[in-house]
Amino acid sequence: MRLTDTEADEQWRDQCRRQMDRPMAWRLRYGFNYVYKPVLDDAPWRSFGTMAEYRRWCAENLPEYLGFRPATR
Repeated sequence: MRLTDTEADEQWRDQCRRQMDRPMAWRLRYGFNYVYKPVLDDAPWRSFGTMAEYRRWCAENLPEYLGFRPATR
């Protein structure tokens, strides 16, 4: 059974209301999750002399789906 847009909106609002009823500590603890990011998470740190070096490194090394590509018009 497919929900109408109105029903889906109401379910989303109900979920938000339930979330807001939870204690702040719970919301912070369970509201974030770690997702492994290939290449970015493989080294403890990296350093670049300029933003241009950083952007070039991102374009050459990171998977496109991570979103670190230069903006195009």
